[in-house]
Amino acid sequence: MKRRSFLKQTALVSAAYPLVQSLESFVPVAKNPVKKLFVTGGAYDLATIKFLASLTGKQNPKICFLPTPVGDSEAHINRWFAAAKLLPIQPFVQKVFITSGEQKTSFEETLLQMDAILVTGGNTLNAITLWKAHGIDNILRKAWEKGIVLSGPSAGAICWFDEGLSDSRPIHLTKVEGLHFLKGSMCPHYHTEKERRPILLDWVEKEKIMPGYALDETAGLYFENETLKRVVAQNATDKAYRLTLKGGKVQEEVMAAELLPGE
Repeated sequence: MKRRSFLKQTALVSAAYPLVQSLESFVPVAKNPVKKLFVTGGAYDLATIKFLASLTGKQNPKICFLPTPVGDSEAHINRWFAAAKLLPIQPFVQKVFITSGEQKTSFEETLLQMDAILVTGGNTLNAITLWKAHGIDNILRKAWEKGIVLSGPSAGAICWFDEGLSDSRPIHLTKVEGLHFLKGSMCPHYHTEKERRPILLDWVEKEKIMPGYALDETAGLYFENETLKRVVAQNATDKAYRLTLKGGKVQEEVMAAELLPGE
């Protein structure tokens, strides 16, 4: 399948990056923090990461890369650190395929000290299954409730919703269950992969999948406390859609988007 590269024009870094071994002490949680979630349809480049960093409200925020959907791919991790060198952020990575000898801090200690957590694209079903086995699903909910910004493209977008249209299984696109942070369904790569739109429209109308949202590659949605606050995109071609069911017929609404500044 043709997809835009996870990060545009970023060179691979040859050196390996170890897991974070020591982190600062937990900071007190603000009273009634705002729950923040930002998702995109597939692309995740410097402009999008800058926008993510701005949502933290902090200078030089700590952003943790969570590459579970791509099996902790070293290539993706290297690209992340290469891109981070060009941005005013503190980059971290949390692998799941680890041993006790490699990591002496818990998943919870690592993730709950971040300002934002960025989940990659990849296999949604595998990522959620592993997170549940390790209890990371509950840690991510704690992070969200603490006000840590959660984010991701593709699988990293689907995972936060009730369900989504995913290529996590062989042969055909299927419905996968998400973490239920946000209501409804999510479909990334809405026009990049031609089979997605007709399948999604048909399934929503037949009530095989919940109504929800669909995103082209650079289109994104920003939620606060489960309420959609901003719709963004990097160009006028990529769009965000809201799908509803009225009178037994699916309705596809194009949502007005603000253009993100370039890199």
